[in-house]
Amino acid sequence: MGANMMLKNEYKNSKLKIFSLNGNPALAEEIAGYVGIPLGKCSVKSFSDGEVQINIEESIRGCDVFIVQPTSNPVNEHLMELLIMIDALKRASAATINVLMPYYGYARQDRKARSREPITAKLVADMIEKAGADRVIALDLHAPQIQGFFNIPIDHLMGVPILSDYFLGKHDIDLAETVVVSPDHGGVTRARKMADRLKAPIAIIDKRRPKPNVAEVMNIVGDINGKTAIIIDDIIDTAGTITLAAQALIDKGAKEVYACCTHPVLSGPAYERIEGSAIKELVVTNSIVLPEANRPAKIKQLSVGELLAQAIIRVYEQESVSVLFD
Repeated sequence: MGANMMLKNEYKNSKLKIFSLNGNPALAEEIAGYVGIPLGKCSVKSFSDGEVQINIEESIRGCDVFIVQPTSNPVNEHLMELLIMIDALKRASAATINVLMPYYGYARQDRKARSREPITAKLVADMIEKAGADRVIALDLHAPQIQGFFNIPIDHLMGVPILSDYFLGKHDIDLAETVVVSPDHGGVTRARKMADRLKAPIAIIDKRRPKPNVAEVMNIVGDINGKTAIIIDDIIDTAGTITLAAQALIDKGAKEVYACCTHPVLSGPAYERIEGSAIKELVVTNSIVLPEANRPAKIKQLSVGELLAQAIIRVYEQESVSVLFD
């Protein structure tokens, strides 16, 4: 990936601008560093009643602007910041407005699972588009069909290569005795992509709840006896499913269990559950800011900064982004 990265300062006097809101300033700084330009100057403040106020503190007339903003916790606040920033850029005559969302909040509400439910992922797409965005760059959408919710170009990058490369470089894992595990049927495609990169077989956890308020029964489809298991998911939220899955794998004969995901939401009791689980190491990316307080030592965070910087450069240079999908 680094071979195609432009030299530092290549874009210092260009029409390329990168702005960060409050979602993940550290990641935005890293991305801007890879590209070789400083972050654009803007202020994001709140009135005493919670209203968001944004001021762009430099001219962006005729510029191609990229906004780095994951809509993670607090989701609604970060989403409003994004929408207001898009509007501000549009009114300040930006040439193009490109939204880089390392994490797309509300992505799990992508369909009607029950009567009278909203499809909030579509509503969010409509709001971003209506506000004035010209393009969206997303990372590991929970449901790939969300791409179809937009009527503007969307580039969907994947975290699997970064996670896979980490395990390929771990010398204390025997990849010949490793199996990649999907925590449910919906994640099989993702598990298959990692398994192909690691040249490992896959297994699937089949879970069901016999009746309300009764713990899930987990059956393992595939051979995991005596093997190192790597569970892969896109999002880990409260960590209930992933920790139960890890214990089920150990109970069925797995030698050790690793887990990985792109988006470490890790809300509520997640830290406590991970710390007390059978998971040897949890590997995540920095698409979402992780609080340092009480963070378990077994959590390893990888960076997606270079990948996202490459995407920005390729969009700005009007080059193919699809080479980054693999």
